[in-house]
Order: sequence, then C-alpha cells, then structure tokens
Amino acid sequence: MANVLIIDDDSVICEILCNLVQRIGHHASCEYTLRDGLDCVSKEKFDVVFLDVGMPDGNGLQSISNIRATPSKPEVIIITGAGDPDGAEMAIKNGAWDYLQKPFSLNDITLPLTRVLQYRDNLEASLAPAVVLKREGIIGSGKEIHECLTILAQASRNDANVLITGETGTGKELFARALHANSKRSNGNFVVVDCAALPESLKESALFGHAKGAFTGADNAAEGLVKQADGGTLFLDEVGELNPTLQKVFLRVLQEKRFRPVGGKSEIKSDFRLVAATNRNLETMVKNNQFRNDILYRLKTITIELPALRSHAEDINEIVLFHIKRICIGLSLEVKGCSPDFMSTLSRYKWPGNIRELVNTLEGSVSKAYDEPILFPKHLPETIRVHVIRSSVDLKINKNKPDHHAYFVQKSLEKSDGSTSDNHDIAKVMSLKTMGSREDALEEADIRYLKNLMMLTQGNIKQSCQISGLGRTRLYTLLKKYNISRFGWSSENSLGMS
Repeated sequence: MANVLIIDDDSVICEILCNLVQRIGHHASCEYTLRDGLDCVSKEKFDVVFLDVGMPDGNGLQSISNIRATPSKPEVIIITGAGDPDGAEMAIKNGAWDYLQKPFSLNDITLPLTRVLQYRDNLEASLAPAVVLKREGIIGSGKEIHECLTILAQASRNDANVLITGETGTGKELFARALHANSKRSNGNFVVVDCAALPESLKESALFGHAKGAFTGADNAAEGLVKQADGGTLFLDEVGELNPTLQKVFLRVLQEKRFRPVGGKSEIKSDFRLVAATNRNLETMVKNNQFRNDILYRLKTITIELPALRSHAEDINEIVLFHIKRICIGLSLEVKGCSPDFMSTLSRYKWPGNIRELVNTLEGSVSKAYDEPILFPKHLPETIRVHVIRSSVDLKINKNKPDHHAYFVQKSLEKSDGSTSDNHDIAKVMSLKTMGSREDALEEADIRYLKNLMMLTQGNIKQSCQISGLGRTRLYTLLKKYNISRFGWSSENSLGMS
C-alpha cells in the first residue's frame, strides 16, 4: 500500500482525491498550504504527492524540486485548474511525473498513480548496492551536482552515447573523464577530439587516419583519433564546431562504427563509446540549419546538463578549500586559510566563467599572498571586488526605492476622476513592455490593480497577460490569492481556478 499526500487549498478537491486514492487501496492524507505540505513530506515517507499550482502561500511549480529532495524522494503529480503550456513545461523540467488539469475523472487519477507506483517498485527492485564513484576533480555535494552524478552513474553502466552540456568552465571534460573512469571501458583509451581546434586541411586525416602517400607529406600510414579510441571512449569536445561536411561523415561512423582512412582502400572498425560536449544550444543550431538533426539525435541518447556555478553557490566553499590545498601543495607552500569575508566575496560573485574562472582566481590569489598564511578579499582581483561591492550598494538602494513605475501604470488604468479607463485605452496601456514587479507593492494596491485589469480586459486572460507582462499561471495565482474573479468581483464560490 502506497502513501499519498495531497497538497491543495481546496478542501473539496482534497476530499475527492482522498476518496479516489483510498478506493484503489492506498493511504492518503492532505495539507492545505505549501508550508504545511513541505513540513509533512520532510517528516513522513510518501511515494506520491499530488500538488496544486495556485496555493495561498506560493506557486506549487516552484516547490517541486524541494519536495523531490526530501528523504523519501516522492514523485510529484501536478494538479491545476489553470493549466497552460508554459506551466506544463516548467513542471516537467522541475521533475514532475505528470501534469493534470481539473476537473479530472477516476481514470485521470488512477492511471498515472498506477504507473508511478509501478515505476517506483521497479526502481527499488533494480537498485544495486551503492558504488563509490571515481570523481576526480568533481567537487560539490549540492543537489544540482548530485543529480548530475546520478545520471553519470547510470550512464557508466552502459555504452549509450552521452551529450554533456553547460556553460564554458562548468567541468564538461571532467565529467567525460569520470564517465570513462567508471565504465567497463576504463582500461581503454580516453581520446579527446577538440572539434574547434582541428587543422582545417587535416581534419579528416586527424580523425580517421591516412594511408601512406595519401597526400603530400604522408610518408607513412597514420592511425587517426577514432581508431585510437577503439575499446575506449571518444570524447568530442565542442562538438557544435564540427563543420557540415564532417557532420555528414560522422553520421555514418556513429551508425556503423566503420570508416575509411584518407587514401585507404578498405574500411576499418573502431569499437568506441561516444561522449560529446558543447556550450552551444544544438537545438537552436538545428533550427538555423547549422547542425544536423540526425547527428543530434544520436549524440543525446543520454544528456547531462551541468549547472552554472552561480546556481549551486552552496558548493563554492568546498570547491575553494579543495583547490587552495591543491595549489599550495603544488607550490610547496603551507596550506593557506581563508578569512570569512574572502569566502563571502567569492560566494556573492556571479562567476560568468564558472569553476574554471574560480580556479584561475584562486591560483592568482595564492600567488599574490604567497608567504601570507591567510587569504583576504585584498588578494582577489580588483574586478571581482568592485563587482561585488557595486551589487551590494545597488541592492540597498533598490530596496529602499519606491516603485514609481508600478504607481504610473496603476494611474494609467484610471481616468482623471479615478474611474476605470474605457476599452479604447487598452492599446495605450499595451504599448508598455512591462508593468513592473508588484512584490514590494502594498496588498491594497495589488488588489486594486488586478481588479482594474480584469474589468479593463473584460476578463480576457490572454489580453491581461499581454498588458501585465505576467505568465498565465502567475496571473491565475494572484487572482486566487486576492480572491478576484476574472470579472473583478469576489470569487469565494469559484472552483477550479487554482
């Protein structure tokens, strides 16, 4: 019997779902706020959580990852009465199992519930004893890195092609090497092909080798990089830089694992495992006819998306301490300590160059300090210190700054006598690109704004989103939060808006 939690502020929906879940033989309980739901799921073991989007204390879509990170790692099924494609996409990207729209039937609930429980049973039955990953140079224990390492561990058990994506400096080659080191091919070669640095005139020769006399200067036959990876791993770094001709050639190589050296008379085989990496958006390149779709399909059998350093800043301290020790030992120095403000400055910087930029910065700081035992912000590059201090000053200024833009927009919806503008004024308001943020506005102003917006557009949600700059899900959440119907009056008896 599974344990199911329903997080929805609508007591009627909770009662219906509880009855449905119990009818098919499982235990169900309910919570009516995100805060209580998160507290409950962190203390008890749940297999599945049915989660509403528009909750009184937040957006359910933004809580999926927090729920999934709790000890029992329950699957999350989103339930909403205000479904939209953007919300559905966000749900799946945040880790939801499914996205259901109210009203729903018995089958709408039982089918995904049955499937998710079957999946969890299979997963539990197939779990092998934990294996310690070889992860040399990959530092961090935060959620994002843990998820990447989980995919890496799964991929290391097979020979499927892997595509590693991420910004420059996020550690794509480190992950590729770790994948090789943890695979059954670890005794074979790990061959790196820098697709951006291949000599233009010798690209095919470098990749596939050449026969003796194939071209001027080819005094002897040479083995190419693809053959060198036979029995091991072929790593295509910056694969987005492959020109169209090589993309076409590689398509057959990936399919057949066979190729002909330049000037050769017969084909040869190479049993390699392909791992590719790029900091470019290959899907966009496909749309722009810069990259072959059939190549992309083959590259991304398994995808590991490495996070930017700014999105897992909780790992910065661990990364800093690891590399400072490594750098100091390499320079035959005593391992240096770090002052709290040194660490604080590093944590507050956005790191556009990611881990690579951080490591280079630490090397410079250690070199600058050299014989000094403690690192201080003074040892950091001036550009980093200036960026952090400017951000701190701007934050304090903006925190105390009144929201004049929101006030202007509010007034633009009113006539001189304070009444609401007529419909012919909509075009004037729609010329504004954004209505500005209302998070810091007073609740009374929020309510007046939304009521005016609904009356101005006569409840047209699409038009309201265009005027306000809000997404459909966010707009519905605000309407429910302040109990405003699409036509500006109380919605106490409305159902299914969340």
